[in-house]
Amino acid sequence: MMIEVFTTDIPNITLGNRMVKRLKHCNSHLEIDFDIERSIVDYPKDHSILRVEGELFDTYHIISIVKENGYKCHILKDELIS
Repeated sequence: MMIEVFTTDIPNITLGNRMVKRLKHCNSHLEIDFDIERSIVDYPKDHSILRVEGELFDTYHIISIVKENGYKCHILKDELIS
């Protein structure tokens, strides 16, 4: 099972849900969720989140679809705080 979290500049829940539908259309086997906490003023400091879960998927394909729709998208780096 793969889980990947992406940061995006998708500005609101309506557009985020629309993007989830587009991603699921091409990747129906994946579980995809969108979340945003506040307005995006300064990406990447402010960002929305796409969470993708599934057996096997191409992260760069997900990024490509988001970018084709006019948004920025990057893999959230997994950093440990000590």
